[in-house]
Amino acid sequence: MQEEIKSIGIDIGTSTTQLVFSRLVVENVAGSYTVPRVTIVEKEVIYRSQIYFTPLRSATEIDAEAVQKIVSREYEMAHMKPSDLSTGAVIITGETARKQNANEVLAALSDFAGDFVVATAGPDLESVLAARGAGADVLSEENRTVIANLDIGGGTSNIAVYQRGSLRGTCCLDIGGRLIKIENGRISYIYHKIQRLAANHGITIAVGERADEAKLYRICELMAEQLAKSLYLLAADEEHRSLYTNDGKMLPKEPAVLGLTYSGGVADCIYRDEDADPFRYGDIGVLLGRAVRKNQALGALTLYQAKETIRATVVGAGTHATDVSGSTIRYDKTYLPIKNIPVLKVAPWDEESLDTFTEAIRSQLPLFRSEGRLEHVAIAFQGNRRSGFREIQELADAIIKGAQEVIESEYPLIVVIENDIGKVLGNALNVKLSHEKPVICIDRIHTAGGDYIDIGEPIAGGQVLPIVNKTLVFNT
Repeated sequence: MQEEIKSIGIDIGTSTTQLVFSRLVVENVAGSYTVPRVTIVEKEVIYRSQIYFTPLRSATEIDAEAVQKIVSREYEMAHMKPSDLSTGAVIITGETARKQNANEVLAALSDFAGDFVVATAGPDLESVLAARGAGADVLSEENRTVIANLDIGGGTSNIAVYQRGSLRGTCCLDIGGRLIKIENGRISYIYHKIQRLAANHGITIAVGERADEAKLYRICELMAEQLAKSLYLLAADEEHRSLYTNDGKMLPKEPAVLGLTYSGGVADCIYRDEDADPFRYGDIGVLLGRAVRKNQALGALTLYQAKETIRATVVGAGTHATDVSGSTIRYDKTYLPIKNIPVLKVAPWDEESLDTFTEAIRSQLPLFRSEGRLEHVAIAFQGNRRSGFREIQELADAIIKGAQEVIESEYPLIVVIENDIGKVLGNALNVKLSHEKPVICIDRIHTAGGDYIDIGEPIAGGQVLPIVNKTLVFNT
């Protein structure tokens, strides 16, 4: 039996705000006498909003009322109302996520739009969302290669690297198409880091001066070089490190990037040359796209066509795959139900040794910080390599070592495994943590990095837990 549900994605970015409505068809694909397994069998984007400039009251405050009016207007245009929707996501990204009232806007929109995945996307999360929207993860898996997605927006460039479908690293630089703004042929705004970058290379620019295309293109070439440096295609220096938004954190040097996709507002100007007025958007986005396209270091890598460009970060809501855990699990009922837990996925090859397993957890935890504090996170992996008693004990030690930040936080330690070892591993973790840390350890659940999961209250006499795996839906 099939069921149709509708979902929404709302993305409030540095430059643009947009909505997407999707139709999802779910079906129980299990047999009559087995545990139900509901999965997505069809998905379709049924409405795309127009793209709005994100309304701001000032440089530090979002115009929440104007954003709500945009959302309300688009509901009417799509002939939708909140009660029609089963799921969705509201994401504030880029420079907009740094505005002082970002969380207030999220709360207001969440109430308006429904009980959705809601997050102020930090630079790392935004990198992942954009890369998945562009299809970089799938392309890297299909081509068995390493692909970086460069999501070049108005205020930032978010980069995520995927190797054979698994996330290998993220970073974010203050490089974007609206870091220099143009009004009536004159420069009206210059971001201080870009002004310093230009000055370091002997280029002087000032607010109020005439917009000189040749001079601004040279600055865009410098910005493109910084993107190449972030991928280790050119040598980095201290100037380069100063352009990162996330405390100077660069991508890991390995694996080496072999291919590229581009998303964000500037991406269309990279994939195709636009010869018309370079300042028609009131910024340097067209020139930046041209500079990136012509950069020799970036051009030496294989270019793949992104599934989405400017709409890559619009989340269409969760492709809901409702499931139940295995029956060999451990949980603390006090913390259930629990919703919208982001998944930290350990890649299969990182499970080959306990050292790489531990490091994979430790290195990814910063992705799940908001305003410097760790939030809920579920640590997920296959768990196929270790099933003996001693191996389980060693695996528990590796998890504890890698997840110290979680253990020291206010949240329970949540572990999601594909192999049927949840109860024995959960017991081992509980004993090693002296029964002082709540542990939820569930098995027979497949997830991917970037997913969110809901864990419901126990069913079947407390033997299993219902799981909703919300793989973020992007346009297809």
